[in-house]
Amino acid sequence: MSPVFSMLSSVQMGKTGSPNISREIGNFLRYLKNQRGYSPETLRAYEANLVEFRCFLEEELPGLPLNQVNARSLREFLGFLYERGNIKSTVARKLSALRSFFRFLCRNRRLPRNPADALSGPKLPHYLPRHLSEREMIQLLEAPDPGTILGKRDRAILELFYATGMRVGELVGLQREDFNFRQRFVRVLGKGKKERILPYGRKAETALKDYLKHRKVGNPRNDDWLFWNARGGRLSDRSVRRVVDRYIRSCATSRKISPHGLRHSFATHLLERGADLRTIQELLGHASLSTTQRYTSLSTTHLMEVHRKAHPRSLRGRKS
Repeated sequence: MSPVFSMLSSVQMGKTGSPNISREIGNFLRYLKNQRGYSPETLRAYEANLVEFRCFLEEELPGLPLNQVNARSLREFLGFLYERGNIKSTVARKLSALRSFFRFLCRNRRLPRNPADALSGPKLPHYLPRHLSEREMIQLLEAPDPGTILGKRDRAILELFYATGMRVGELVGLQREDFNFRQRFVRVLGKGKKERILPYGRKAETALKDYLKHRKVGNPRNDDWLFWNARGGRLSDRSVRRVVDRYIRSCATSRKISPHGLRHSFATHLLERGADLRTIQELLGHASLSTTQRYTSLSTTHLMEVHRKAHPRSLRGRKS
């Protein structure tokens, strides 16, 4: 059995028709996995949020069947979350999972209406996603030890992240056959199993070839996967996150950057050097341009510098 659904299978049946809601949660997770192509980490997060809601129904609203959950029930759940010390961003994330779950049930005619439609989520402060400057990025890329095979692997991972902006789930799913080494591009399978082509430069090419040249023979079953762990098995997304964390700490940067932060660094640096949003949207695999705009918000400093250099009426512009 997949570990993604382990929590559901281990929970005891309750008095409130929990077998029904457990079954529906399982159907929803399978839909996200098989039809939307969500990563195991994302599936685990959805599962945890929905199981927490199911447990709330059993303990706080016993006897309430799923088809009678309404906006008031959900407000009580949100209040319960706040009482447990959840911050606004966490509550908003859990509410988003519930919205998606109920939307799925309505589409499949399991519920007549979506009880979450009447709810508005907590207002969240607008934070720009963290990213590294170009100087910090170079420092990070040069952090792995090129004299070891793991250092060569880690350098290839970091270079590929920065060269393509791919997601961590896309990176760990790469196989050698996905690469066109002659023309320097790679095919990735993104969310919703949508394929896209990502070019990469000479620095990433050099790092990849150096890693593959020195990679030892691993488990034959894993030979097709591009990145291996120290035992010759396929590298997991969790291991990749640990790799990035380790080199961020070694660079002594004050920013806490995840693989997703490297993705944002890729997009921000492209935009600052003149790439248009539509191109960046295609490279990132975003369905909506508004999502790309959030990822590629320019810093105030950069905007002011461009304005000073380019605007004819700025102090640094040409005198009239």
